[in-house]
Amino acid sequence: MNNGVLKVLKERRSIRSFKPEQITDEELNAVLETGTYAANSNGSQAPVIIAIQNPKLVKQIDEMSGKIVDPTGAFHPYYGAPTIIFVLAPEDGVAPVEDGSLAAGNMLNATYAAGLGSCWIHRSKDIFSSEKGKVLLKQLSLPENLMGVASIALGYANGELPKTAPRKENYILHVK
Repeated sequence: MNNGVLKVLKERRSIRSFKPEQITDEELNAVLETGTYAANSNGSQAPVIIAIQNPKLVKQIDEMSGKIVDPTGAFHPYYGAPTIIFVLAPEDGVAPVEDGSLAAGNMLNATYAAGLGSCWIHRSKDIFSSEKGKVLLKQLSLPENLMGVASIALGYANGELPKTAPRKENYILHVK
């Protein structure tokens, strides 16, 4: 079966080095829109997608996230990406993690289809449950009941794209 969508799903890889130039608004909007078309529980469209391109705020978030892993601040988990996307969802939603994860997955795949690089970054839940995260929600005029589900480092890949690793045996069990 030869299909462009299947090709994207099989070839997209996490990028951990980004060029400093900012992506275009057209590229960003195309990626963000795919997140809004993700499957979601009961058609709720509950996730909230936030794109951050302000260099000062991107740096602040990178430092905040890095200190969760390494209190010295030496780790930079967004790998120099000029854009950060957060996917949040109401804590009291039917399936906030699932809905937000599907939105993030759509956007991750869309980045590759658009010729961009991306990487799923953990710790968005930790960020937005912290005091600094609550302040950030307030600064963005968002309600406090939103939980971090996913974040994405987004930009132009710096260097060669990683090769696809072979799939492990017994990944799929097919029962007929």
